[in-house]
Amino acid sequence: MLVAWHVDQGRFGEVSLDDLNVALAVHSPGHMAKVKWKAALYLDERASRDQQEALTKIFSGQAGGHLGRIAQHIDQLLGVRSVAIEYRAEGKRRSIRVGNVAEATIQALEGPAGDVTVSGHPLAIAPGFPAVAARSDKLRYRDHGYSWEISHKNGFYSPFQYSNG
Repeated sequence: MLVAWHVDQGRFGEVSLDDLNVALAVHSPGHMAKVKWKAALYLDERASRDQQEALTKIFSGQAGGHLGRIAQHIDQLLGVRSVAIEYRAEGKRRSIRVGNVAEATIQALEGPAGDVTVSGHPLAIAPGFPAVAARSDKLRYRDHGYSWEISHKNGFYSPFQYSNG
């Protein structure tokens, strides 16, 4: 699984995180809620040293809050690396390129009343916000001995708001 975040506006203490990107590649060898994961964290190379430290604390779960609860599922952090991350949101299409290790493109599913959404998922990345269900046009990941080529499967996107409270 590849999870990516684009921070429109955000702060960690006095450190601005505006317009930065983060990605997390997760390998789960079974039901995600029942097994431990292996994960790799990728930080936007445009981030300063202070921003990298803040992003690492937040997205590795060290800062607590929702991501701290999600991080309890991670048994092994394979690495943290700064790479070029390109994020695009164009209408109902989202895409992310994570250096030369990952690339994903998804397109929202249209239902009879608009976007198809999912709320209240137990492992939600963005609690409190409905996730828009999407179809992946492509998902590719190659790093840490893993190689995934997954296309035409599911994906989700949503806004998010985190705090460590």
